[in-house]
Amino acid sequence: AAAGVAALRYDRRGAGSTPGVWEESGFTDNRRDASAALRALAAHPDIRPDAVGVVGHSEGALHAMTLAARQEVAAVVLLAGFAREGEAAFRWQAASVFGGMPAPVRLLRRPLGALGERVLARVKRTRTDVARIAGLRVNARWMREVLVHDTRDDLAAVPAAVPVLAVTGDKDVQVPPADLDEIRRLVPGGHTEIHRVPDLTHVLRRDTGRPTLRSYRRLLREPVDPELLALVATWLQARLREPSGAPAEERRTTRS
Repeated sequence: AAAGVAALRYDRRGAGSTPGVWEESGFTDNRRDASAALRALAAHPDIRPDAVGVVGHSEGALHAMTLAARQEVAAVVLLAGFAREGEAAFRWQAASVFGGMPAPVRLLRRPLGALGERVLARVKRTRTDVARIAGLRVNARWMREVLVHDTRDDLAAVPAAVPVLAVTGDKDVQVPPADLDEIRRLVPGGHTEIHRVPDLTHVLRRDTGRPTLRSYRRLLREPVDPELLALVATWLQARLREPSGAPAEERRTTRS
């Protein structure tokens, strides 16, 4: 807001005052919600519909890619998004997270890996929205839809005139930082800017130590990295500014 960019943010289904049950919401449901938010923002009387962008983090980045490929947006910011099929991303994540486990756990690589393969196969065989797998209640529909979703198709379909900012931390253990190069290669138009930020984790906070999921609780007590916020705000401000000679109106963006 301080940079003149307003943001529309919303709770997922079943969170806050939003109706629904998050455990029963599929990946495509979340995408439709993001699309509805984008349309609602563009239709707002105070909004310039030609200056609406989308910012997505983690799963939100995947939806931002789809929105860019399928709808009219003026700019796209991808925070910790991957450029591959969902199952490949999950396998990379599993190996990355496992590498940060304590040594006694890493000694169990083979049996735990075999268990992971059985769980994955079980998820693929499910047909219900929610399933109980290995004693845990799992959003099976969401998992099935993500596993087959290939973000490369959407990245290649982004209109050539739409600028893209992609940022991933070099200490992200959930998304491959190297996919930034693939994002830049796939998006047409040559307007893609990528940043691999030193010490930045998946939760958009910096950590100088060894990155692990166990550090998230501590990191989430801190604010989002201020340099990242400044980068995104400055980048959006430049891409969503008013055309020369147009009335001064706030630039707007929706965050997924």
